Amino acid sequence: MTFEERKAQVRSYIGKTIDIKIDRPIGYIHHKEKYDLVYPINYGYIPEVFGGDGEELDVYVLGIDEAIEECRVKIIAIVHRENDIEDKLVGAPEGLSFTEEEIKKQTEFQEKYYITHIEI
Repeated sequence: MTFEERKAQVRSYIGKTIDIKIDRPIGYIHHKEKYDLVYPINYGYIPEVFGGDGEELDVYVLGIDEAIEECRVKIIAIVHRENDIEDKLVGAPEGLSFTEEEIKKQTEFQEKYYITHIEI
C-alpha cells in the first residue's frame, strides 16, 4: 500500500458508522520488549479491512467506559502517524464528539511513541 493509498483509505472512513471488534479492551496489558502498555480505552479493528501494516485497520474507541468485545461507532477522527506505516481511526458512539485535545489525551498512552497529528 502506498502512502497516498493509506491516507485515502483512512480518510474514506471519516463520518461513517461501522462495526468493530475489540481485541484490546480497557485494562488490556500489551507486553512490549521494554515496557508494558496498559490500555485505558477500548481498541479494536474493522474486520477484513487491512491497513498500511497489512493487519486489520485499527480503531480507538472513545466514550465507552467499560471493557467490551464489539461495538458500532461513528468514525470521528484519524490519528496520522508520520513515522510509521499505519494510521489509526478514532470512533465514538453516535452522538458523541471529542475535541482534538481530548482525542490526543486519550490516545497518548500509545501515540506518545510516534510523531502524530489528528485530523477531525
